[in-house]
Amino acid sequence: MKEVTATAATVDEAVQSALQQLGVSKDRAEIVVLDEGKKGLFGIFGSKPAVVKAILKINPVEEAELFLQKVIQQMGVTAVTIEKQQHDKQVTFMITGEQVGLLIGKHGQTLNSLQLLTQLVANRYAEEYISIIVDAENYRERREKTLMQLAEKLAEKVMKTGREIKLEPLPAHERKIIHTALANHKKVVTYSVGVEPHRYVVVSPSAK
Repeated sequence: MKEVTATAATVDEAVQSALQQLGVSKDRAEIVVLDEGKKGLFGIFGSKPAVVKAILKINPVEEAELFLQKVIQQMGVTAVTIEKQQHDKQVTFMITGEQVGLLIGKHGQTLNSLQLLTQLVANRYAEEYISIIVDAENYRERREKTLMQLAEKLAEKVMKTGREIKLEPLPAHERKIIHTALANHKKVVTYSVGVEPHRYVVVSPSAK
């Protein structure tokens, strides 16, 4: 948490000095008056300066968005825009533009990494957990449909062969899609095996 202490002839002057050091407006900082100071005789003798402390108010969502913008720029991707959608404690950053393919990566691996890092930044100072979704050109929705179709095909194969099938490692939210898609299936069951980031889903014949 960033904070500065400033000293000036008056409290107001000390506050302005502290805000200038932080580089923010008054609404983005918490002001604590440590010493109101006092005027001396004739305004000179025995005078005491005012001392204040300004503490920067961290906005987790803004911090996350700035971080995401910075990382994307460092990746050399410039022809994109980020739109923020917030519903209670869930925030979605939708990326659009000509170069989104570079941000998605193979099977969304790059996008998943961006989401994980942005999630960590958002919750570094958050008082309550914030769920962060980083999407690009509605990739998440397309990927969900692909995984649901894959789950059905794998279930058919397991029923036909009677043997379990191990998928490649998937992030938690994608494993959940597979589990949900086959949750009510009567002939197969699913479970996860391994340790992150190498945890994977197994589709197995049901014992029933």
